[in-house]
Amino acid sequence: MTVASGELTQQAGKQLWTARETARAVPPVRHLFADGDAGAGYAVQELLTLRRLRDGARVIGRKIGLTSPAVQRQLGVDQPDFGILFHDMLHKGPEAIERSRLIQPRIEGEVAFMLGEDLDDAVLDAEVIRRKTAYVQPALEVVDSRVQDWDISIVDTVADNASSGLFVLGEQKTTLDAIDLAAVRMELRCAGEVVSSGTGADCLGDPVTAVLWLARTFQSLGRVLRAGEVILSGALGPMVEVPPGGEYHATITGLGDVSARFDTGAPS
Repeated sequence: MTVASGELTQQAGKQLWTARETARAVPPVRHLFADGDAGAGYAVQELLTLRRLRDGARVIGRKIGLTSPAVQRQLGVDQPDFGILFHDMLHKGPEAIERSRLIQPRIEGEVAFMLGEDLDDAVLDAEVIRRKTAYVQPALEVVDSRVQDWDISIVDTVADNASSGLFVLGEQKTTLDAIDLAAVRMELRCAGEVVSSGTGADCLGDPVTAVLWLARTFQSLGRVLRAGEVILSGALGPMVEVPPGGEYHATITGLGDVSARFDTGAPS
């Protein structure tokens, strides 16, 4: 892995920050770095995270991206990544999501984990994840890209906070001793039509495995996933483009359902 220069990291960060502030997509940033250098992407992500924290944002969790083979094929990448969930990314209440906050949104159904304890064990395995998860919930993640036309590589999406947008959580909370997440089935509907579907096995074989991947990745970085954090474990099916006025309803067997609707405002 190459080490990106501070100057190039700053340049990429400025480009993506401008896109966020203006709600206008910008060209890819991967050309500033070595081909496939995810480490450079994370350096940019960290720079932008620190800027958000200085501006008053609070970290409430993490998201795992690129866990579904269908989504990997859609974006032309072959490995998972992670991003940060900030407090203002969680959409609550019945109000429509303001589509003007987003640039080129897409939506996907997934399982959200609420951690009940720190994942700080010296040896991390699936049993630790199950034991230390307080509960899981159905979730809709609204992914977005600050990069023009979703023309992204692993470097671009990592730098762009794993192409994060917003997320919505369902009301039902289920403990892991009551469900086999690998076997659950997700259907995402719009106007009554199924627009995306998949199973828990489509998320790295099991959403628990995805969270384990993240916990081990953090451990390798000398960091810990903390109690109270929300972890979006990754898509269970292909992501779907969101038109103005779109209304979506996802059902995950055994976990319940979750809905989101968007206003008719066009992206800026």
